[in-house]
Amino acid sequence: MPLPSLFEQLQQLVATPSVSSHSANWDMGNRKVVEQLAEWLEPLGFKTEIIPVVEDGVELVNKANLIATLGSGSGGLVLAGHTDTVPYDENRWQSDPFKLCEADNKWFGLGATDMKGFFPVAIEAAKAFVDTPLQQPLIILATADEESSMSGARALAELGKPKARYAVIGEPTSLVPIRMHKGIMMEQITVEGQSGHSSNPALGHNAMESMHVVISDLLDFRRELQAKYKNPGFGVPTPTMNLGCIHGGDNPNRICGQCQMQFDLRALPGMDNLELRSKIDERLARLSKQLGTPVFRETLFGGVPAFSEPANSRLVQVAEKLTGTPAESVAFATEAPFMQQLGMETIVMGPGSIDQAHQPNEFIATEQIQPAVDTIKALIKEFCL
Repeated sequence: MPLPSLFEQLQQLVATPSVSSHSANWDMGNRKVVEQLAEWLEPLGFKTEIIPVVEDGVELVNKANLIATLGSGSGGLVLAGHTDTVPYDENRWQSDPFKLCEADNKWFGLGATDMKGFFPVAIEAAKAFVDTPLQQPLIILATADEESSMSGARALAELGKPKARYAVIGEPTSLVPIRMHKGIMMEQITVEGQSGHSSNPALGHNAMESMHVVISDLLDFRRELQAKYKNPGFGVPTPTMNLGCIHGGDNPNRICGQCQMQFDLRALPGMDNLELRSKIDERLARLSKQLGTPVFRETLFGGVPAFSEPANSRLVQVAEKLTGTPAESVAFATEAPFMQQLGMETIVMGPGSIDQAHQPNEFIATEQIQPAVDTIKALIKEFCL
């Protein structure tokens, strides 16, 4: 059976729902997507391995990574992407999010740019080398759950595979090489108070008032971090902390018995998420003693380390030469740190714009497709031949 055209491949990938989410109401598997990719890659000579994702010793239902390898050797190039999408609001789409359609030189569909569109581009580039003996392997890697827990990339890092020398993650960067991004951690702080009748404050302990003290301390911590850490390579050159949501109490005439607040912290390269959590816990322990009530932190998901690839690395320099564009930084997090943990020089670079990601009427501009294929062909020639 002949390989479908690039458009037809993306059409089929978009038509296969693979939403990942922290919400159980939205979350679904990606296995059908990786099985489809394997079905296309095997006739091209790729050896495919579908690996169920295991998290904390438990195999996740219908979640899997794909490692497809052409050729062999100790070096080589990984072309990596995630197969999941974010949730969607169908009422805000002007077309069916699961039916790829073309209009105004754009392909519209959920995941068209972030980032199912990268796989047909990578396959189209790989086709040119199917009958060419490779000196080093070409690996197409497809992961699960990047948009939620990054459990797919984490599982691969724990397994120690794939092994190669270079990795390009095809997130939508308008084909601009990216060598740095901030990390991210998402945390929840809980203050346990004591409810009671509001007419007598002595009957309870107001958790909301204690949370006010906690928030003030966190903002002090933010100021300390921003005074200590700066990187002019980022549009926002300091670490950021966003207080995202807060919930507490249940009625105006009851002393608030519990209050929870969730926040994110985006660290610069050189900062460590585990160390940041430890410092926050030290502050909360002090506050808990001061306030006379339990105050504790929980991690909402494992977080992503900050990422930085040296400007003088071979991969960065080759990508800059091929695109004619200096490497830059981005604010969003990717799977790049996990590829680095596997020992690979890593950049983020792919077709499409992040400005169209996570939005209704998501699209990839068709003018980006052929330049992306040509660029990836050049990378394969550089690192695999």
